[in-house]
Order: sequence, then structure tokens, then C-alpha cells
Amino acid sequence: MFKNKSLRLLGSAAMAAALMVPATVEAAGAKPVPAGSTVLSVEGFINHAELGKKLQSIQQSSQGRVKVEVAGTSNRGRAIWKATVGTGKKVILVQSEIHGNEKTGTVALVNILQKLGSNSAEAKKLREEITLVAVPMMNPDASELDRRGNDYTWQEVLKNYPQLQGAQPSWNYYTRVLQGDDYAAKPGFDVNRDFHPDLNYVAKKEDFPGSSNQPGWYITPESKVVRDIYKGLKASHGNVDVFVDLHHQGFPYVEGTDKVVTMSLSGQFVPDPRTPAGAKYSKYAGNYQYDFSRQLNLAAYNALQAKGNSIFTHISLYEQGLDLPGTALGSFALNGSGTVLFEVKGQTQNYGQKMKGQLVKTVETGLEAIIEGYADDSVYKLNPLDYEKIPKSVYTPFGI
Repeated sequence: MFKNKSLRLLGSAAMAAALMVPATVEAAGAKPVPAGSTVLSVEGFINHAELGKKLQSIQQSSQGRVKVEVAGTSNRGRAIWKATVGTGKKVILVQSEIHGNEKTGTVALVNILQKLGSNSAEAKKLREEITLVAVPMMNPDASELDRRGNDYTWQEVLKNYPQLQGAQPSWNYYTRVLQGDDYAAKPGFDVNRDFHPDLNYVAKKEDFPGSSNQPGWYITPESKVVRDIYKGLKASHGNVDVFVDLHHQGFPYVEGTDKVVTMSLSGQFVPDPRTPAGAKYSKYAGNYQYDFSRQLNLAAYNALQAKGNSIFTHISLYEQGLDLPGTALGSFALNGSGTVLFEVKGQTQNYGQKMKGQLVKTVETGLEAIIEGYADDSVYKLNPLDYEKIPKSVYTPFGI
């Protein structure tokens, strides 16, 4: 399906956040942006209504090979769709727009669904090996507001979880104007800090406000939808073998160069539970698949390096040594998934249509390499230690 017969791990170049409470913290994970950087319209990206129409069109044109379902709804009642293609035993779950101003991955996922649902012999072969579940735009309220956080007040949390009365708002709750986004008028949460490795966890007052190196709580509707998709796949297939999360990252440089990173990759979000540093996660040690995660990341890295064009070869390793069990990636890694983080440069409003196209192709190329490499088992031929050789990302202060 993804054409390059000489390199099985290469992808195709053709696939291209109301009531107020006191402010709590800085934006958890907010990405550095250069002073004076251009802010452009995001109208060229897919909005929520357009995504619904596009997914239905793909389902029809694929003659049902791509199955589209409403997996749940956001806090403001918008549909969160999942699209499933393939009947294979190897399960890959991919999500985009957990942060609503990180939109490139949604376009890439739509393109990949179109190709996987086609009638080509290559698509048919891949469908026999894998089951791909895509959750494009998993945080639609944030997407419509073009911001990082969802649209959900602490008062709404207390209404939905009365056992939390008297608790302090969670540390990832935004309540003020931040990087141009008015959370004072519409507070919200960083949904990607609301996951917990205990997939059956129920929020408890004593676990608030929490911190970045502690698990989340599954209090946001959006995280619960993805958690339930994940649990459902584990129940039906035995495991979610691969989990990929599509993000944007601001403007780091490739370490030791003056080159702005096109995309960073990572397979590490909590300390290895098999080591002293990860001892607090020791009960998950038997699930942790770090070598497999590194191999998956290498598949994407190698495919992008092999393209030759410099815009695609400025690929780096995202910050390592993280302890973020409240992220989807951290929680799902502890549950046995090989994990991959994609962080393309900038935020969606920093680039025009030409750069959008290049970044979409970057995401597609990496995703295709992971899909193909896992489908034909060639990913297992990669040396996990080569992951450590990927150049690192470094941020240069921009006076912000």
C-alpha cells in the first residue's frame, strides 16, 4: 500500500478548552514559541463538522472497510469519533488533537484511513495483518477553540464527581489568559495529564491537586473516551500492541546544529519499571515493552531519514528521562503498549499551507513506516540501542 519496494520501512511521499476559580499553574507542557512569530489562520485545517463528513465519506467509499463510530462525546457534547480498519491480530491505536491547537496529525490520519480502506492489494494485505483504530480530534472542544486545553470548569467536575467536594483543582487546570488563550472566560484542563495506568481508577479527593509526576484521574470526558476505547481493544484483542500520539512541539533545534527540528520522536514517558528509578511502577514491570517502543520509533526515524530531503531529515529525539504517568503515552506504556510520540514543529497556526503539507507528509511517512514495519515484523530487526543514537532536541530561549 505504501510504496517503496526497496525499503520495507519507508512511507510514501504521496501520503501527506463558565465559572472562575483562582488561577492554579502555568500551562502544563506549553510549547515555546519565538517572540514575534507569525500567527496564521487555521481555516485550512479540518474542523469538527468537516471531519465528521470526511469520515463518513471514507466509510462509504471504502465500502465499509473503514468503520466509523461515535465513541463518546466531549464536555460540550461534540462527537469523538473512532475509525477502525483491518481485521488483523496486531492492534495499533493512534490519536490526534488531544491538544486542540495541534492539528496536523488529524489531516495525516484521514489520509492514512483513505489509503488503508482502498481496494489495492497492498491495503488488503495490511488489513489482514493489523487492526488500526484512529481517534482523530479526540479533544474537539479544544480544537474548535484552537487551544491546548478543553472546555470544562472545576464546578462541572465537582458536579460530576461529588466525592471531590473540598479538593483543590487539579494542577493541570487553566484559569487565566495564557499564551493568547482566554482560559479566564472558558477554563479547561490539559487532557493529556488526565490519564492513569490503573484503567479502572475512580477519582479520589486525596489524590488532588496532584502533580506532573503523578497519575491523572480520568475526570475529563475526553480522556475517559480514549481510556474506554483502549480497554475495549484489550478485552477484544488481548492487547493494544502499539499506541501513537500525534502532537506539535514549538521550535526546538537539532542538538549541535542550527537546524530547526521538523519532528521529534520518543518512546519514553515514565522511568522503566524494571529499574530502581522506576520502582514506584514495579507492578507494571511485566507489561513494559521499552525495546519494542524503541524499535517502533526507529522505524519512523529511518523512513524519514531515507527520504533525503532536508525538511524531512531534521528529526530528533524528544526529551528523555520523563516521568509523566498522567499522559496517555505514559499510562498505556505501563499497560503493555509499544508507544510512539510524534511532535512536529510549531503549532498549527504558525505555518501556511505549504508547510502544513510538508508536516502532514512527515507524520504520514512516520506512521506508514510503523504500520508496515509491524505488519510484516521487519520492525523487530531493528536494534533498540540505535534509538539512543537519534540526535536530541534542544530548546533555545526566545525571551518568553
